[in-house]
Amino acid sequence: QAPLVESGGGLVQAGGSLRLSCAESGGTFSSEAMGWFRRAAGTERVFVAAIGLSGGATVYADSVKGRFTISRDDVKSTIYLQMDNLQPEDTAVYYCNTGGVIIGDTYYGMNSWGEGTLVTVSS
Repeated sequence: QAPLVESGGGLVQAGGSLRLSCAESGGTFSSEAMGWFRRAAGTERVFVAAIGLSGGATVYADSVKGRFTISRDDVKSTIYLQMDNLQPEDTAVYYCNTGGVIIGDTYYGMNSWGEGTLVTVSS
């Protein structure tokens, strides 16, 4: 699996926006589905969103539907997570996942992660 590098996190006020990026270098980015996960302090990593290898299929956790949008740029080997109307409960370290596939409404990915990028939302 190719290395993953997440970026774009930061500190924002409730209602603000951030755009996360995940770059995959040295791999076959265009041939696999990818996803975003997050882990809040003291909790386990949970699914956030995923996008299919064609870019046509997307899956979102109920907690972020209508607020987050996942996209991909195969030329740049990068996926994005546009996060709007951020809330304090969105505070977490966000991780990119690779080597996945979307079947129905479920994303199945490999256990491959970058270092993550921290998103902190203040009220």
